[in-house]
Amino acid sequence: MDDANPRRALVTGASAGIGEAFARQLASCGYRLVLTARREDRLQTLAEELSRRHHVDVQVIALDLADPEAPAKLMAELARRDLCIDMLVNNAGYGVPGHFDAVPWSTHAQFLQVMVTAPTELAHRLLPAMRARGYGYIVNVASLAGLMPGTAGQSLYAAAKSYLIKFSQSLSLENLPAGVHVTAVCPGLTYSEFHDVTGSRSLVSRLPRWLWMDADTVVRQSLAAVGHGDAVYVNGWVNHLIKIVFKMLPDRMALRMVGRRSADFRIQETATHP
Repeated sequence: MDDANPRRALVTGASAGIGEAFARQLASCGYRLVLTARREDRLQTLAEELSRRHHVDVQVIALDLADPEAPAKLMAELARRDLCIDMLVNNAGYGVPGHFDAVPWSTHAQFLQVMVTAPTELAHRLLPAMRARGYGYIVNVASLAGLMPGTAGQSLYAAAKSYLIKFSQSLSLENLPAGVHVTAVCPGLTYSEFHDVTGSRSLVSRLPRWLWMDADTVVRQSLAAVGHGDAVYVNGWVNHLIKIVFKMLPDRMALRMVGRRSADFRIQETATHP
């Protein structure tokens, strides 16, 4: 990175977990930042800390990506502040527990807006300028779940993550000749607030510790994969092994195995948007 012209990254869902870890590690690399999430107070606290510690400009734009107008509002605010984005980290996300028909459609619609529509729209809006400059990165935080059979009780989660993976592969092929690199990173179980928000902490905490990774390690591996130009990267050797095993199994057997473990993650029938 040219120190005289530091790059700027936009991180969604930056108030906690993997998003916060992305913000911290990018700031330590000298990136200027734009942080967005719903919780403005937490974003401001993080922005002040990173600016003070790493001497980089960190700006906050608080909004809710569940709002269909949020991506356009975000772009308008970036333009108003004259902020150029060189790296987009589409990290915002959460889970909706409960059987599909037991959850109100409005909840599903918000979920799809945050997990599918918003990251796609942000990529679409930011890509032209990246291509024109011949430089840019788009990082889509997907999940190991997107490479495995879907589970009962999380009807849309794996589907949304699978979409991000395929979307990233296509974008990578389309934009690599223009100097824009696109990567989908696929962590597995990660220590963060995700399971607290969905209310599944007590359930998933029963799983073996060797299945888990911490957010800092996930982000460190992810940024290395971005640097290597990987279109899809599975975090951690355990998750990589799980991916290989399920890919080798017949579909019916893989689905049956996942079905048996769905109860480890299935909780109450409703969830609120974090």
